[in-house]
Amino acid sequence: MNPRRRRFTAAAAAAAATFALGLAHAQTGPSGKTVRILVGFPPGQATDTVARMLAEQLSSALGQSVIVENKPGQGGSVVLGQLARAPNDGTHVTLSALAAYTVNPHLYKNVAYDTLRDFEPIGTVADLPLALVVNPALPVKTVAELVAYAKANPTQLSHPSSGNGTLSHLLMEDFKRRAGITITHVPYQGSAKAMTDLVAGQVQVGLDTLAVTSPLVEGGKLRMLAVGTRERLPFMPTVPTIAELGFPGFEAVAWIALSAPAGTPLEWRQRINEAVQTALKTPEFQQKLRAMGAIPRPGSVQDFGEFLRAEHARWGTMVRESGVKVD
Repeated sequence: MNPRRRRFTAAAAAAAATFALGLAHAQTGPSGKTVRILVGFPPGQATDTVARMLAEQLSSALGQSVIVENKPGQGGSVVLGQLARAPNDGTHVTLSALAAYTVNPHLYKNVAYDTLRDFEPIGTVADLPLALVVNPALPVKTVAELVAYAKANPTQLSHPSSGNGTLSHLLMEDFKRRAGITITHVPYQGSAKAMTDLVAGQVQVGLDTLAVTSPLVEGGKLRMLAVGTRERLPFMPTVPTIAELGFPGFEAVAWIALSAPAGTPLEWRQRINEAVQTALKTPEFQQKLRAMGAIPRPGSVQDFGEFLRAEHARWGTMVRESGVKVD
């Protein structure tokens, strides 16, 4: 065969293979359609902010429009009910938090979805650790001192939450049960008012996210006793974990993760996951998360599927043991 002909044939074959690979890659997603990230909270909250950061990254990585739609209600459960009924062609995903996925189905009687049946995993994105804090006027500087004080003064302490049945409520109930102490629960509508009253001394002990508590601690308005992560945070190495202080297994972390309607193709979910993993490795993305009191939580599609099943079971047990009822 003529050498020039041979080179032409080889080049054509390579081009055809590249085209075929690109076509197959494109067919794993909703080509030409807008991808919607549904968020169950109003604009400006942590989950919404991260979703908008992801939308920008995904638009570039996937080569198509990615937008955020806010559909708040029932602690994030309304948006999951809508996702369960959305098309499974890859045009709809959600960035939702721990509570909506794994707490609310055990807490409310009327959520419009089954977490383990109606969704396909894409991947975890970030953790929002909670911290145990007290009003500085309270004469305690450690978790041990708090437990001792609560046992000596069983009617004098109270703690706020961002609402009955929220993470800040359920996790504090778990801590009190493990510690064998009594602290009166005072539910609020959101963290803002709860922290205002904690700073004012109307309530004395709080458990809420670093995004909420850290600015108040840095300003001298609250005292941080410990964090709820399994290991000490690299950017707060002197702050102990609650688990290491005599409460093994205790964890207070509000993770957020992406999922899609049941039946959404695995290949498309893996493409999104790959783009997310790339974003989580960039210093700029990491810095933005840290500024919100969040830390990256990388992982594969399969990792999140297994983690979600374990968390669903864990929170079912915690809700039952807490005795909390909301409807």
